[in-house]
Amino acid sequence: MTRLTPDVLRMRSSQLSLRSLAMEQSQQRTAAPPTIDEAPTVPLEAKDLRPEHFTQPYLDFMTHNPTVFHVVDYCKQKLLKAGYVELPARDSWTGKLVPGGKYFTTRNGSSIIAFTVGQAYKPGNGIAMIAGHIDALTARLKPTSVKPTKEGYVQLGVAQYAGALNETWWDRDLSVGGRVIVKDPKTGKTTVKLVKVDWPVARIPTLAPHFGIGMTGHGNRETEMVPVIGIDNSDLLGEKAESEKPVGKPGSFASTQPPKLVKLILSQLGLSDPDSILNWELELFDAQPATVGGLDKEFIFAGRIDDKLCSWAAFMALLHAKRAPTDGVIKLVALFDDEEIGSLLRQGARGNFLPITIERILESFCSSNSVPFGPGILGQTYARSFLVSSDVTHAAHPNFTQTNLPGHSPRLNVGVALCVDASAHMTTDSVSMAILDRIAELSGCVNQRHMIRNDSRSGGTVGPMLSAAMGVKAADVGIPQLSMHSIRAMTGSLDPGLGVKFYKGFLDFWEEVDLEWSH
Repeated sequence: MTRLTPDVLRMRSSQLSLRSLAMEQSQQRTAAPPTIDEAPTVPLEAKDLRPEHFTQPYLDFMTHNPTVFHVVDYCKQKLLKAGYVELPARDSWTGKLVPGGKYFTTRNGSSIIAFTVGQAYKPGNGIAMIAGHIDALTARLKPTSVKPTKEGYVQLGVAQYAGALNETWWDRDLSVGGRVIVKDPKTGKTTVKLVKVDWPVARIPTLAPHFGIGMTGHGNRETEMVPVIGIDNSDLLGEKAESEKPVGKPGSFASTQPPKLVKLILSQLGLSDPDSILNWELELFDAQPATVGGLDKEFIFAGRIDDKLCSWAAFMALLHAKRAPTDGVIKLVALFDDEEIGSLLRQGARGNFLPITIERILESFCSSNSVPFGPGILGQTYARSFLVSSDVTHAAHPNFTQTNLPGHSPRLNVGVALCVDASAHMTTDSVSMAILDRIAELSGCVNQRHMIRNDSRSGGTVGPMLSAAMGVKAADVGIPQLSMHSIRAMTGSLDPGLGVKFYKGFLDFWEEVDLEWSH
């Protein structure tokens, strides 16, 4: 294990600011950074990966993919461009999987699993897995989101998802996006379309302090945190408010939504008939773009960092993972929906999405290799596998040092943290820590540690539920961040790249490290 000493930190590029790195590269005439948002022709060694090359691509990803549906679509497009083959859940996979192949499958348009098969893979070999979640705290439109106009303000009915609509949502520039279910009136076919409005359309205004009502700790989420989306003063002219005149046929979905919003979504999709919209899952999101900040641009400020940070880093790591003729394992990344609300739905980690995907992979290869498929080969596979549960963790906080546990409080721009919880909210144990520290050694990474104080409450991850369901060795790994569960949070500007570097190291070296252990 590499000790996190001052000398080590001073030597690491992760401790340099982006500005210093740029100056250093200019002086050394370093080659232009590679295109990192797609699979490279010749993958770099993990030690040669430069974390700063991933900062801007991560910012772009965060800005342009605000909802879980946009993230899955982003991943699909990158995978297809990189030569991955989609495996629809409704189709048979028998005979379609081959050693050396690259594949992905989705569920509900909000969860995705992608994997590569080693060229030397045989049924019963292990799987190097990274699992994370791509949902985030948000405010979703209610089934009937139209609200009566008050004092000339058009408002929107929304419901909190997880812990959203907290105090950090006051006075933020909010936009709207998600998926829309559309029916073609000519063909009768129903399709799903994604939509994202690229300017702020909503705001939840605070009450001025002059009225003697402090906003901190107040704000009824049903009556006092209702977003404002427009103005309609028709009542001053003795007329019925335009915002209360529904569009679409009586009883249609469109008639239950704010008319101006329906028209806006139609225009965004290039449609004209309100009744073509059968339903939608739209949500509000912070519209401010992700950006670097700090005196030397050493921070990232963005919405939805939890957990589009670790998930993006893991996905990039899969695209950049090495592929050699001797690879005998499957390398897999699973990104789930619904983690913030308990992972209980079918697209969540408590569902059977990952286990059934692994079973179908094994079934296909067993059929091709005349190997009996059943509990035996499945149990053998799980016993030879390893799961990295990937979710953001708490960085040390400068203003609340009393919440930091000495020796267990990770810093920004250093490296991922191995997360431990004595009550098993995390999966990490002595064996998995030793394995991942060896991975870090081979990858040129620094592993930090995170553990909460005994008088604090731990959060949870997808790790325990997946590890228990499959019986695989596992560890919880997180990239540090501040302002967790705020509408806008922060991390280090090099942390996305440091995450990619570690996760790539895991995918590249896990098979080698596993062989160092006696079984």
